[in-house]
Amino acid sequence: MKEFTVNANDAEQRLDKFVAKAVPKLPQSMMYKAIRNKRIKINGKRGEISTRLKQGDIVQMYINDEFFDECAENEFLSAPPVLNIVYEDENILLADKKNGLVVHEDNENTTDTLINRIKHYLYDKGEYDPKSENSFAPALCNRLDRNTGGIVIAAKNAESLRVLNQKIKDRELEKLYLCITVGTPPKKRDKLTAYLEKNPADNTVKVTDRKTPSNKTIVTEYTVLKSNGKLSLVEIKLDTGRTHQIRAHMAYIGCPLLGDGKYGINRINKEYKVKTQALYSYKLRFDFTAEAGCLEYLNGREFTVKDVWFADKFI
Repeated sequence: MKEFTVNANDAEQRLDKFVAKAVPKLPQSMMYKAIRNKRIKINGKRGEISTRLKQGDIVQMYINDEFFDECAENEFLSAPPVLNIVYEDENILLADKKNGLVVHEDNENTTDTLINRIKHYLYDKGEYDPKSENSFAPALCNRLDRNTGGIVIAAKNAESLRVLNQKIKDRELEKLYLCITVGTPPKKRDKLTAYLEKNPADNTVKVTDRKTPSNKTIVTEYTVLKSNGKLSLVEIKLDTGRTHQIRAHMAYIGCPLLGDGKYGINRINKEYKVKTQALYSYKLRFDFTAEAGCLEYLNGREFTVKDVWFADKFI
């Protein structure tokens, strides 16, 4: 038998969600059976699957010791604690992810990821210790492709993570992107609507002007900041957030991103010696329209990456 004391980062979780995180080696089917058979209890009493845990609760688990085996070493410590920090406080961290770094482990089981760097950085600062946490670890609230740079939000505690996930779902955070397009968009400023369909086989998307049962609506706003006729620096705001939306939508209107190997023009990419798409999530605004709990102090604040690698390079 092993006991877990519910701390602030565990509180308000359902019992089954807590157990799944606290004992990841326990198969889900066995977990639900153990809860039903009173082998997982709360404060010595039967707990229901949907019971919400309170801080200070004691969760007792009468299950085999093999499921509690701990890893000898924390994998995140193999990633360097090297970050470009845009902003940090006791609740959140805004990291400027550079091109080429993945945010989470990929199919190649890369350990040098943004989240592992953040965990290592916070571990070194004494702000994160896996041994003192039952079910929580610092987590990313948004993600960017390997070859897209920009601001990624990390939550340092469970309450901040819950608030941020809800605010992102309710579209109360605004992200602005910079990109270099090949050619000049037809208008100085425009709001584009089209329809996007994913092709999982080759990890690409197709954009059309006609709605079908299998595609989804995309809305992309752009502003041309400067242009030399051949290339343009463009700011983009997404009203929808679909896979490869910016890259595919701009290519659809005849202005693909410089350096884009999937939707761009390889001849021009080679001409400018650019091997990764010129796309950066460079600005983040907190625009809460409802109460934001522990993050209310962020409302109205804006954060910008000052050093975007292509901003002044080509035009």
